Amino acid sequence: MSTISKTLTTEEIEQIGKNDDFHISVLHEDGETYGTLTWIWSVEVEGKLYVRAYNGVNSRWYKSALKQKQGKIKAAGMERKVRFEPVNGPLNEKIDQAYRDNYSSSPYLESMISDRAKAATMNVVALA
Repeated sequence: MSTISKTLTTEEIEQIGKNDDFHISVLHEDGETYGTLTWIWSVEVEGKLYVRAYNGVNSRWYKSALKQKQGKIKAAGMERKVRFEPVNGPLNEKIDQAYRDNYSSSPYLESMISDRAKAATMNVVALA
């Protein structure tokens, strides 16, 4: 059974970025209860972990992450409490490339590098 620890090391971020088992859960409005873990794609860029909402800014988890700013992740055999930070600007081009590198064979790739998904990009940062 995995435990929730405080930080993510560079090696753990790289490991998460290479695996296809990333699950995310956002805190409910009570600030204590987590929602259902949902499988989504994640990528590592320059030592940081990023996710995008397939359905863009109208995605339920994205809206909750934007509002609550915290949640948890489960991936690569580990679980961590995290905060979510919106991302925009030129960094999105590097994130696009990471999605291309990791998911090139998927029919969903184009949707994940679309303007819609790009607008809902989050940096996932472990809570200290």
